[in-house]
Amino acid sequence: MADHYNAFIVILEGDIRDENAEPLINAIKQLRGVLEVQPHVGDMSDAIATARVKSEMLIKWREALEGKL
Repeated sequence: MADHYNAFIVILEGDIRDENAEPLINAIKQLRGVLEVQPHVGDMSDAIATARVKSEMLIKWREALEGKL
């Protein structure tokens, strides 16, 4: 039996200002089957998560480079 989706989460490449997001929101609303579009305002927890991921990636890169030398 096939799965049935009830929502999709779209993650933007970077933060955009609300006035610049309006055309994108309107375009998504025009897609068939879209009932609602709710933007998410970035907050401190997003910045913390981004910083942690960058730190983890830098550590992995350094370990990879040191292992090859």
